Amino acid sequence: MNKLRRSWILFKCSVSIVLQNKKLLVFPILSFIFTMMILGFVITPVAFQPTGHSLNEGAHWKAVANTLFVAKSTAANPGRTDVTLKPVAVGIGIGIYMVSMFLATFFNVAFFHQILQALRGNAVSVQAGLRFAISKLSAIAMWSLFAGVVGLIIKTLEERLDLIGRIIMRFVGTAWSVASVFVIPVLIVEPSINPITVLRKSASTLKKTWGESLAGYLGLQFGGFLVLMISIFFLGGATYASFALNNFWIIAAAAVLWMFALIAFAYLTSVASQVYRCALFVYASEGTIPQPYNSELLEMAWKMKKA
Repeated sequence: MNKLRRSWILFKCSVSIVLQNKKLLVFPILSFIFTMMILGFVITPVAFQPTGHSLNEGAHWKAVANTLFVAKSTAANPGRTDVTLKPVAVGIGIGIYMVSMFLATFFNVAFFHQILQALRGNAVSVQAGLRFAISKLSAIAMWSLFAGVVGLIIKTLEERLDLIGRIIMRFVGTAWSVASVFVIPVLIVEPSINPITVLRKSASTLKKTWGESLAGYLGLQFGGFLVLMISIFFLGGATYASFALNNFWIIAAAAVLWMFALIAFAYLTSVASQVYRCALFVYASEGTIPQPYNSELLEMAWKMKKA
């Protein structure tokens, strides 16, 4: 019962910070918008390149595909055709991947910087977060390049190795993801732009807080699961009322409302999980307990690791 109580309180604390600082909800949206803009900027010239055919003709899109893909028959199975990417397509894909990595890091630095401000009781500002991220452009660029290259290497090796090799690379990928969990907060407080230093400090912080991370994220998941169960009861009640009153519009309206509410709540919970991550980072790196968390919550989680 104590674990469930602690989990629910952790969930409420994280969500309350977001609700008190609603501007935090803007940063992931900005990241998505700019990423889509870059994606459109790259894809549009390729999709609308002159091919001598109109856009509503299949020949146009076949010509576009021919500029990106090449089909080859395999020697072992002449009847089988393998489709591979042309170098230009590989270059476009890597370019999109690296730019997306940079944008995600940039907006996450702005986002986490303002989360840290909120945890310290300061006002949240979208402009201040973006200005801070601009001041960290060198560190962001270095980390984005480093993380992008590592990610590409892991993905390439995973695709080319045999089954045992793929399993090993998946473990490597998981270890990489775990070690870099505190990279963004470290980028904010660390003056060095060396990505190796940033990764090492992230990993050392995680080593201190593994127990809190485990308990905290389980707490957020439990809170989300509880709200989901309540929402399902609401949907069930609407379904019963719809059949009892022989009115289809009740269940239709309830289903639409339930879907949008679930999406909004999932987004809120996602932002709240980042708030909790920053709270753990502050606790581990500074030894202070940000409000509205308390020592009981974090110290109980800390004891999990020692046990």
